[in-house]
Amino acid sequence: QMHLVESGGGLVQPGGSLRLSCVASGNIFSLYTMAWYRQGPGLQREFVARITSGGSTNYADSVKGRFTISRDNAKNTVDLQMISLKPADTAVYYCNAVRTVWGTANNYWGQGTQVTVSS
Repeated sequence: QMHLVESGGGLVQPGGSLRLSCVASGNIFSLYTMAWYRQGPGLQREFVARITSGGSTNYADSVKGRFTISRDNAKNTVDLQMISLKPADTAVYYCNAVRTVWGTANNYWGQGTQVTVSS
């Protein structure tokens, strides 16, 4: 089973930067597509960024140019570098892993890490 643990959240001022990390268990990490989602207070969980096993990335329009997702398959980690943070970025950020096996997607989630952007 895949187990994900996020870290790196905290309180930052508007315009500041923060780097989130996600560590995954298992020895087939490289086969998974990894992503970051977030959920603000009273809101639904929304997509933030994704990186495939081949290194292809895509981002939500709201974070393009400010956030960068990366992975290190040797360390089983996925990072999210965030710059120029805004109060609207305040949310719990979740790490996600997905892999399709025999036509069925296996989906895993971390416990989340809080990011608060406020002066």
